[in-house]
Amino acid sequence: MKQIFLIINSLFTLVGCSRFVEVKPAINGLSSNHISQAEMDSIYQQAKNFPNNTQLSIALINGDNVRYVGVKRLEDTLIFVDNSGGVFEIGSITKVMTSTILADLIAKKQVRGEDSIGTYFDFPFNDNLDFTFVSLANHTSGLPRLPSNMFWLALMSSSDPYKKYDREKLNSYLTKKVSIDHPVGYKIEYSNLGAGLLAYALQNTTGKTFEQLIGEVISEMYKMPNTTTDQKLISDKLIGGLNDRGDPTPNWSSGVLIGAGGVYSSVEDLAKFALAHFDSTNTTLSISRKKTFQDNEDRDVGMGWFILKKKDGAKWYWHNGGTGGYTSSMAMDVEGKKAVIVLSNISAYHKNFRNIDNLCFGLMGEKQD
Repeated sequence: MKQIFLIINSLFTLVGCSRFVEVKPAINGLSSNHISQAEMDSIYQQAKNFPNNTQLSIALINGDNVRYVGVKRLEDTLIFVDNSGGVFEIGSITKVMTSTILADLIAKKQVRGEDSIGTYFDFPFNDNLDFTFVSLANHTSGLPRLPSNMFWLALMSSSDPYKKYDREKLNSYLTKKVSIDHPVGYKIEYSNLGAGLLAYALQNTTGKTFEQLIGEVISEMYKMPNTTTDQKLISDKLIGGLNDRGDPTPNWSSGVLIGAGGVYSSVEDLAKFALAHFDSTNTTLSISRKKTFQDNEDRDVGMGWFILKKKDGAKWYWHNGGTGGYTSSMAMDVEGKKAVIVLSNISAYHKNFRNIDNLCFGLMGEKQD
C-alpha cells in the first residue's frame, strides 16, 4: 500500500526516515567570512534530520558576489564539502526554463503569448479545446495536474513514473480525452501536463528538440555547461538521488512531459542564470518575470516564476522542484540583486522535504518560526 501511495504522490510532485544523532557540523577549514554563523545555524537546523549521504549544494548571491556552500551528512555529522559543480535533478525548476524558451520566442517576435498552440499541431484537441502559450506557462490553462491515461503506466514503472508516457500516448490523450477543470485564464491550477504541453508546442513551433532549445536559450547563452536533459553528458558529475528512506534511487526520465521537470543542473550554473536576471537590459528574462496573473494577495505569477510579495515591498521570484530522489528551491530578489539556490538529493517523498524551501527562504532573510 505504501508503494502505491508513493507512486500516486509521484504523479503530483514535479514539486519516514531513521532517527539520527544531532551533531553540530564541522567547519572543515571554511573561513568565517565565507559563511556566517547565522547561515551555518540555518543550514544545520534544516538539514540535521536528513539521512546519511544527503548532500545540499547552495549558492548565496549578493550583487555580483557568489558564495557556494556544500554540505554532506556523513556518519550522522554534517560536514562541508565542495559540490558546487555537482549536478542534481532540478525537478520543476525546469518549468522556469521552459517558460524562458517561450519568452525568448516572444522577444524575437516569433510568437505572441496570447497565440493559440493549436496552430502548431496537425490534429484537433478533444472538444475543440485550445490553449494559449501563456496559459500553459502560468498554470491558468484549466488542465489537470497530469493526463488521465498516465496513471497505470506510472504504477507499472514506480521508480521512474514518467518514462513510459511518450508522444503517442499524449497525442491520444489530447485527441480523445483532454478536458479542463475550469475555463482558460480563470484561475491558477498547477499542472505538470500544462508545462509538458508547452514544451511540446515549443518543439513543434521551432522544429527543434527540447534539448536543443535548452542548449540554445539557456546553456549556451549563459555559459551553463552542466544544464541539460541528457544524463549521459553529466554522468561523471551527477550526485546520486536518495529515496524517502535515504537509500539510492534511480534517476527519473521525463518522457514527453520533459518540459515539466526533465533538466539537470548545478548551483554554479543556476547562479549564472540568476545573475543574468539582474541585467535589466535582458529582454527575454524580463518577459519571463512579467506578471501575467494574480493568484492571491501575496502571490502573482509571471511565466514560469511565482512572484512572492513580501511585507517589506520586495518581490521574490521563486520556484522549487521535487522528484523521487531530489528536492530544489530557488528564489531571487531581482531589484535587490540577491538570490539563493538550494539543490539537494533529498527525495520529494521524504517527510522533511519542505525543509529545502525553508532553508532557501531563511537564507534569503525570511524569519523562520
